[in-house]
Amino acid sequence: QVQLVESGGGLVQAGGSLRLSCAASERTFSMDAIGWFRQVPGKERELVARIKLSGDNTYYRDSVKGRFTISRDNAKNTVFLQMNSLNPADTAVYYCAARATPGNEYNYWGQGTQVTVSS
Repeated sequence: QVQLVESGGGLVQAGGSLRLSCAASERTFSMDAIGWFRQVPGKERELVARIKLSGDNTYYRDSVKGRFTISRDNAKNTVFLQMNSLNPADTAVYYCAARATPGNEYNYWGQGTQVTVSS
């Protein structure tokens, strides 16, 4: 069974940090990649960062480069998103999602966790 559960969201002041966790089932960690997405009301969901589940390949959208770090702990089937120097533009619901093979859609999603950055 494919399962993803996010945690770690909350309210933080601008300049602060949060670490999001995405706990996945063992089957999920046999897939190609897990990504962190975010969405605000009225806007499309956007990919923030992605990590391959084998190897070291990562991706970051330009607006978070140098501030966010995606990592994984294979022993715990968990992917993390360390978010530093947060600003109000980072406020969103953050989702982790898995894709089965390269180039495919992300078909498996968690329930999301709210991140709110106050100015």
